[in-house]
Amino acid sequence: MAYKTVNPYTNEVVKEYSDATPEQIENALSDAHNLYNQWKLEAPESRSKQLHEIADLMRQNSDELAKVMVTDMGKLYREAQGEVELCAIIADYFADHSADLLKPTKLETIATGVAQVKKHPLGPLLMVEPWNFPYYQIMRVFAPNFMVGNPMILKHAAITPGSALAFEKIVKESSAPDASLVNLFLNYDQVSDVIADPRIQGVALTGSERGGKSVAKAAGENLKKNTMELGGTDVFIVLDDADIETTAEIAWRARLYNAGQVCTSSKRFIVAANLYDQFVAKLKENFASVKPGDPMDNSTTLAPMSSKKAKEKIQSQVDEAIAKGANLAYGNEPIDSPGQFFQPTILTDIKPDNPAFSEEMFGPVAQVYKVDSDQEAIDLANTSDLGLGGIVFSGDQKRGEAVATKIETGMVFVNNFMVSLPELPFGGVKNSGYGREMSDLGLNAFVNEQLIVTTDKPNMDNLAGGLVATDPE
Repeated sequence: MAYKTVNPYTNEVVKEYSDATPEQIENALSDAHNLYNQWKLEAPESRSKQLHEIADLMRQNSDELAKVMVTDMGKLYREAQGEVELCAIIADYFADHSADLLKPTKLETIATGVAQVKKHPLGPLLMVEPWNFPYYQIMRVFAPNFMVGNPMILKHAAITPGSALAFEKIVKESSAPDASLVNLFLNYDQVSDVIADPRIQGVALTGSERGGKSVAKAAGENLKKNTMELGGTDVFIVLDDADIETTAEIAWRARLYNAGQVCTSSKRFIVAANLYDQFVAKLKENFASVKPGDPMDNSTTLAPMSSKKAKEKIQSQVDEAIAKGANLAYGNEPIDSPGQFFQPTILTDIKPDNPAFSEEMFGPVAQVYKVDSDQEAIDLANTSDLGLGGIVFSGDQKRGEAVATKIETGMVFVNNFMVSLPELPFGGVKNSGYGREMSDLGLNAFVNEQLIVTTDKPNMDNLAGGLVATDPE
């Protein structure tokens, strides 16, 4: 695995990095374990000020951090600035709320004494993160686990090493211990070795199904707790009473944000028959209006894809979909630029035997389907093996919610675009993975929920009556 930054707009090789050495790995593991032993003796609120400081540093260095992302993977500069601000919001949220969320929980019980669940850190974690949101993907694991007291080792994507180092630098510039987060340029074998190390107590991964299966296998073989977020083929359902103007205005943005390289991008547009023609026409119009160009230029509205490899993959998927019978409604024409641009494309009439019907297209390609009823929309939505997120638009909020609850995904937004905020749980079902990040659910993903039952003395009447304290097995 070669870690290097290749600017996808200029195709310039900016910098290459060597894999981590055995000494660097051992030092990171040792430092993380030592910090865990320190943190487990401290209350979460002792780290709140440090996490606020990290948020402040991100805001103070927003422009430079954003430029690193643009260079690493081509994100529009204004979108990159928004990502930095979101990271700061996440850090502030967990700094403010974690202490309360991690307080012991009392339980009602017939056992003698007071029963409560206390929450303790598990130990050092390995986070394996993707390139499409180089800072946000780190922060949504880092912020809650920093407050819990779990030091982290980062293995970032091979194409965004600059972003990994920039995030690590922010942590080091703060008063937080350096071992709070250590970036390592790990190869695949080294990832497995780190997971197997007894000092590592959990693994958080966001990435492809293939990568998730590999890491989950290594975690399972070593009995390490893990969370997986593995992408999606999210639906954007337009019911027959939806406001087509509002819906169409949100639809194209939901697909083209970050050049369509978002796990929760709307990828399958399922539209009621009475609105289908209008919807496709408006989607074409909006797709045709985007302007490819320098992602640092605020007038640019279409970013290049993250890499030559990513562009080639989406091109191959589109070509195969058309060869297998899909209708090319718009796009799929070359863009006159050396950058890794892919023209926004619309595919219709995709049948179940077409590979595109079940594949995730991680780029600016929209699939549009026509349905005649709410139930047909639900059934089509649930044909996917993936189940991350989704959007439903309806003129009747309750009707929209009724449809949303029947969609087999971890998240659905009704009459709104999908947003990611620290108080909202993020994650999916089926092949989109398991576990949740952010919110109180993400905060407790890697926590030892320890039961403590305290009394002055045992109730001997309970013992005589058959209530015993030992497991009958």
